[in-house]
Amino acid sequence: MTFAERMLAIDRRIIFIVIGLCTLLPLLYPVGLPIRISPEVKGIYDYIEALPEGSVFLLSLDFDPASKPELYPQAVAILRHAFKKNLRVVAMTLWVTGTGMADQVVTQMANEAGKTSGKDYVFLGWSPGGTAVIINLGQDLYTTFPTDYSGRPTEGLPVLAGVRNLRDVDYAVCLGAGNPGVDAWYVFGKDKYKFELGGGSTGVIAPGLYPLLRSGQINGLIGGLRGAAEYESLIGQKGRAVAGMDAQSATHLAIIVLVIMCNLFYFSLRHQRSQSERR
Repeated sequence: MTFAERMLAIDRRIIFIVIGLCTLLPLLYPVGLPIRISPEVKGIYDYIEALPEGSVFLLSLDFDPASKPELYPQAVAILRHAFKKNLRVVAMTLWVTGTGMADQVVTQMANEAGKTSGKDYVFLGWSPGGTAVIINLGQDLYTTFPTDYSGRPTEGLPVLAGVRNLRDVDYAVCLGAGNPGVDAWYVFGKDKYKFELGGGSTGVIAPGLYPLLRSGQINGLIGGLRGAAEYESLIGQKGRAVAGMDAQSATHLAIIVLVIMCNLFYFSLRHQRSQSERR
């Protein structure tokens, strides 16, 4: 058996192991491959970067565990940036299935930055009503969320001083995995109450949001894991998203190399058989 024949007959489990290693090793030991920053991601970064200290930043974490691999790293990167800028962070969710996860990421990032709940940030939690919640927030925050997620009365919290409704928000970002999500925040929020809005979404949803971006209805868009990796690079704190992109790049490269090698071995074997038939 020739070398080409042996390679074409290789046990498929070896290929599985190669692909597995290409995925696992970059996750454990991120390389930090260069990532080109897209204008849509930089739009959100630049807006937050330009906000004065103490500005009110609303973050709506509208996703569930199914979309966590893409949107959770986005939330981590944006919260790190907001807390670094000493913004007053008001977090919430329109998805009841993601409430616990949203509370986890907000609390974790706040503790990392040394921020105090009620003073520097608040997690309002979830309120029933979907898009109606956005409309109600535009009228009165305190009737929409009388208490925060931990049960404290929201009225009187230092972080909400001077905030009555969405008109008092300096910037809002929705990280949405579906409906309600970014489009709902524009239609029922920004369009009615005139605050600036940015968005984040899973990779499959992002193309459908580009009309909002191109028309200026949102000022930036973070798309999927790639967008999260770009944001991590912008804030200089490479984490799970950059590692995920390393793993994705390494896996794609391995697949390309394997396809090329198989084709080379196939044509080499075909050439050898053609020559032997002529003899």
